[in-house]
Amino acid sequence: MRKYLFLIHTLFITAVLARQDHPLITKDSLEQQKWVDSIYNSMSLEERVGQLFMVDVFSSKEKRHTDRVKELIREHHIGGVIFSKGGPVRQARLTNEYQELSKIPLMVAMDAEWGLAMRLDSTYAFPWNMTLGAVKDNALIERVGRQIGKHARRLGVHINFAPDIDINTNPNNPIIGNRSFGEDKENVTQKALAFMKGMQSAGALTCGKHFPGHGDTDTDSHKTLPTISFSRERIDSIELYPYRKLIKENLESVMIAHLNVPSLEQRDGYPSSISEGIVTSLLKDTLGFKGLVFTDALNMKGASNFTSPGDIDLAAFLAGNDILLISENIPKGISKIKEAYEKGVITEERLAISVKKILQSKYKVGLNNYKPVETENLVEDLNTLEDDLLHEEVMENALTLAKNKLNLVPVKNLNTKKIAYVELGDDSGDTFLKAMQRYGKVDKVSAPLLNELLAKLRNYNMVVVGFHRSNANPWKSYKFKDKELIWLQEIARNHNVILDIFVKPYALLDIPSIENIESIIVSYQNSDIAQEKSAQLIFGAIEAKGTLPVSAHEELVVNTGLNTNRLYRLQYGIPESVKMNGEKLLEIDSVAQLAIDSLMMPGAQILVARKGKVIYNKNFGKTGYENGRNIGESSIYDVASLTKILATLPMIMKMEEEGRLSMETPLKEMLPEAKGTNKEDITLREMLSHYARLKAWIPYYLRTLDTVTHQPSAEYYRKRPDNFHSIKVIGNLYLRKDFKDTIINRIMESDLIRRKEYRYSDLPYYLLKEYIEREMNTSLDKLVQQNFLASLGTNNTTYNPLEKFSRDKIVPSEDDSYFRYQRIQGYVHDMGAAMQGGVGGHAGLFSNANDVAKIMQMYLQGGYYGGKRYFKASTIDKFNTCYFCKFNNRRGVGFDKPQLEEVGPTCGCVAESSFGHSGFTGTYTWADPDKEIVYVFLSNRTYPTAQNRKLISENIRTVIQQIIYDAVLE
Repeated sequence: MRKYLFLIHTLFITAVLARQDHPLITKDSLEQQKWVDSIYNSMSLEERVGQLFMVDVFSSKEKRHTDRVKELIREHHIGGVIFSKGGPVRQARLTNEYQELSKIPLMVAMDAEWGLAMRLDSTYAFPWNMTLGAVKDNALIERVGRQIGKHARRLGVHINFAPDIDINTNPNNPIIGNRSFGEDKENVTQKALAFMKGMQSAGALTCGKHFPGHGDTDTDSHKTLPTISFSRERIDSIELYPYRKLIKENLESVMIAHLNVPSLEQRDGYPSSISEGIVTSLLKDTLGFKGLVFTDALNMKGASNFTSPGDIDLAAFLAGNDILLISENIPKGISKIKEAYEKGVITEERLAISVKKILQSKYKVGLNNYKPVETENLVEDLNTLEDDLLHEEVMENALTLAKNKLNLVPVKNLNTKKIAYVELGDDSGDTFLKAMQRYGKVDKVSAPLLNELLAKLRNYNMVVVGFHRSNANPWKSYKFKDKELIWLQEIARNHNVILDIFVKPYALLDIPSIENIESIIVSYQNSDIAQEKSAQLIFGAIEAKGTLPVSAHEELVVNTGLNTNRLYRLQYGIPESVKMNGEKLLEIDSVAQLAIDSLMMPGAQILVARKGKVIYNKNFGKTGYENGRNIGESSIYDVASLTKILATLPMIMKMEEEGRLSMETPLKEMLPEAKGTNKEDITLREMLSHYARLKAWIPYYLRTLDTVTHQPSAEYYRKRPDNFHSIKVIGNLYLRKDFKDTIINRIMESDLIRRKEYRYSDLPYYLLKEYIEREMNTSLDKLVQQNFLASLGTNNTTYNPLEKFSRDKIVPSEDDSYFRYQRIQGYVHDMGAAMQGGVGGHAGLFSNANDVAKIMQMYLQGGYYGGKRYFKASTIDKFNTCYFCKFNNRRGVGFDKPQLEEVGPTCGCVAESSFGHSGFTGTYTWADPDKEIVYVFLSNRTYPTAQNRKLISENIRTVIQQIIYDAVLE
C-alpha cells in the first residue's frame, strides 16, 4: 500500500513540476485542460487547422481590407489577428466585430515593442529598446514591460511580439538596430528578462524574437534572405544565450526568423523559419522550449522560394511551428495542411500539440471568458500619467555621457562661459535649445558656409553641437552627412565642444576622430523628453547614469558610461514626479484667466517648483489689454520690491558672512552721516525687520515737479544728459547728479514714527544701497551681477534692462500721468529707484519667473546652487528668523514671513519656516523649506494704471498659493 501511495505522490509532484515548467499552463491547470479538451473535441478538422493562422489587419485601411479578414474568420476559422497601422479606437471596434464573428475567441497580437500609444509630439509611449539598453536599473525595464502589457490588455491585445532579444553586434543591421537592447549578451538577457516579467505581470503573453538570432546581419529579411555565417559554437554562446535564460523563466512564445544559417541548416538558402533542425531539434528538443512557436511573417521576401501557394505554410508547420503568421494565401495554406493530414504526413498527435497549445494560450489570457473591448476612455487609458512619469524616468536614466575629457559636463561657472549651440541634422532641436536657455545664455549660431560659422563662433568659449534626426520610427536614418562630419571636426578643432547626438550610438562610428571632441553625450532619440532631459544633464540638474548598449567607436566600447554628480540646478518635469497633483494645479489656469478677464492684470508668469523640480511654468495673457504681445517664458517684468530679497539682501548676507557687519551693527557705523541723528543707533536687524520706526517711504519726486504744471522742473531735469544732469530717470529725462545726496539727507532728516512697531518701509534699502556701494566701491547693480546673477545663470535678470534687451522683451508697468508722463517700459516703475538711475536697493530689478525661482531655490537649498556655495545654511537661517514675533512683527531680516494672525502675505497654509516677498507691480514669490516649494507670480497689475488694485483686493496671488498647497500629495 505504501508503495502505491508513494507512486501516486511521485506522479502528482511530477505533474505539478511539469506544469510549473510549462509556460502556457495556468494555476488552475485542471480547469484549463478541461476547457481546452472541450473546445478541441468540438472542432472540425477545418476549424482546427484554421487555428494555426493569424492574419494581419490594418485598421486604417479601406473597408474591403477589413472585410477580407471577416471572410477568413467566417469561412476559414482563423485563430487570430495581428494589428498593425491604425488608431486604437478603430482597432478596438474591429476587434469586437471580429470576436463576435468567431466561434472560438481570436488571439489578438501586435508588434508593440515600445508601446501601443503615440503622443502628440510623435513620441512613442516608451523609448526604443536600444535606449532601454542604456539603463542600468532593470526594475525600470520591468515597469516598462508592465505598462506595455497593461496597454495591450486594455486594447484587447493578448500577445505582444516582444521582447526582441537579438544580440545586435552589427551596426549595419537595417532591421534590428534600435529594436535590440544592445550587443552585450548578459545585458540583453537581463533587459529582456525584466521586460518579459513586466508584461507577464500585466497578463500579456510575451514572445522572444527573432530565433536563432537576427542581430548580426546587414540585410533585411523583408527584402531578401539574410545569411548568418557563424559557427554553431558561436551561435550557441552568443545568439542563443538569452533564449536559454528566458526559456527557463517561462517565456511563453518564440518567433522564428527568416535566416540562412548554414551551421544549423545544411540546405543552402533554406530559411530557418521552415527548418525542422532549427525549430524542432534546436529550439524544442535541445533548448527544451514548450511554448508557442510563431513564424515571422510568411509574406516576407526572405521567407522562401516556394512558388506554389500554401507550400510554405505546410513546410513551416512540418518544421515545428505552431502559428503561421501573415500567410500570403491562408485558404491555400489550410488546404495544403488538411491534405497532408489526410495523407498521414501530419498526424493527429502533431496537429493536436499545436492547436491545444494555442487553446491553452487563449485560456491563459482569459478568452475562455471573453469580454468585448470597452471603447470609452480608451485613448486616455493608453496615454496615462503613469506612462509619462515612467517615460521621463527612463530617459533620465538612459542618457549616456560617453566622454568627458575636460569635465565640461556638467557645465560649471556660468559667469565665465559664452556658450553657442550649433544644430546639425535634419530635424528640430528647438526643445533642446529652449531647455538649455533656461539654465544660462546659450546662443544658436548658424551660417550657410563653414568659414562664416567659424567666424561667428570666435567669441564663444564653449560650443554645444546637437545632432538631430527624425524620431518618427526606429528605422529612420541616423548617420551624419559628409558635410556635417567636416563641420564637426573643424568646430572641435577650434573650440571646447559638447557633442550631443539624439540618435542611436552607431552615428559616432562615422566620426574619423573624436580626439578634439571633449564631451560626448548619447541621448538616443530626438523626442522632446530626450531633448529636455539632455539639457538638464549638461547643466547638472540631473546626473549622467546610462551606459552605451553597443560599441559606438573604437574609443567608446560597449558599457562605456561616465557618472556625474548633480549641481543642484532646477530640474523640469511632471508634477506627480515630486508628489504633486497635476490636475489640481490646472486650477491655477482658471484663476489666472479669471484675473485677466476681470481686468486685474494684462498677463502673468506663474511658476511652481517642488523638491528642486519646476512642475508648473506657464505664461498668461499679454503685455497690455489692448494690442499687447503674448507673454512668453522670456518676457521680463519689473519685480519691484522683490529686488529687496533678490539683490540687496544677498549682498548684505555676503557682507555679514565676511564680517563686514553684523545683525547688531548700528547705522552710524555703516553711514557716518547718521551720527547725531535720530537714526544713529538703529541696527541692521531692526532695519531689515521693519522695526526701526522709519517712515514707509518718502515721495522724493514731488518736490522736483513744477508747482504749476506738475511736470518735471527744469531746476532738476534736462531732456538730454550733461555733466551735471547725468542720472537717467527715463529715456528723455535726466536728473541732476547731486540729488543722490539729497535722498540720503532727507532720510536722515526725516522724523521717526512715534512708537516702535512693525512698519513696512523702503527707507532701509536706500541706506543699505549707499552703504554697500561705499564699502565695496562698486555700484549695487554690478555687485549683484558679479557675485550672484552671472554665476546663477539668471540671464534674464538685470537692472536697467534696456541696456541688455530689446523693448519688446520687457513688459510695460504703467502709463505714468503724474511724474514721467509716458509709458514706463524698460525703466523702473518705482519713482525713488528711477531717481537713482534705475538702481535701487528696494526696487529696480527686472526678471522672469524662471530666474526668480533660481534665486529662491538657492535660498531653499541653504545657499547652494549650480555647484557653488553662495552662503552658509546657517546664514540663510539667521536672516530667515522672526526676531520680533513677540512684538507682533512677523518679519524676518529682509524676508517677509507668514502672518501671525489670520490676515497676511500668504494663504495661511505655509510653514512657519517659509519666506518670500511681494512687489508693488503685482509680483510675489515664496519659498517653503518644509514642503520644498518655490512659488513665483509675476504680473504688471499696475498697467496701464497703478490705481487698479483688483489683483490685491481679490488676493489672487495667495488664492493660487492655496491651490498649490492643496495639490501636495504628501
